[in-house]
Amino acid sequence: MRWIVGLAMAMQLSAAPEEASVRKVLDAQSAAWNRGDIAGFMTGYEHSEDITFIGKTLTRGYDGVLARYRRDYGDRAKMGKLQFVDVEVKMLAEGVALVWGRYVLERTAEGGGPATGRFTLIAKKAAAGWKFIHDHTSN
Repeated sequence: MRWIVGLAMAMQLSAAPEEASVRKVLDAQSAAWNRGDIAGFMTGYEHSEDITFIGKTLTRGYDGVLARYRRDYGDRAKMGKLQFVDVEVKMLAEGVALVWGRYVLERTAEGGGPATGRFTLIAKKAAAGWKFIHDHTSN
């Protein structure tokens, strides 16, 4: 029985650095967003036609997701200031993580007013590091 507890603790310790690496992607995304850098924000996504974004509609592919962000958040007022809060990361398998939390977008009335909602992401570890391959965001 003690070996089971030891194995579980070892698995948790080995997952901790990976979870921290996934969280760093979110930190980099919010920093890029808060600089007004949508292209920088998008570096958190895998540059692939296979990625998906689900919000009010389904968007497929990196270029489609980038176009959606540029259309919906085309100026600094609409972008506002972004924070990711209540974030949890669960390792599903080696190189695959499930991420969920809440986004908080502080904006002026001119920019569309404050917004908040929940998100669920699937992240995949690639040669370039952790990348999001699926994003389901609701408000």
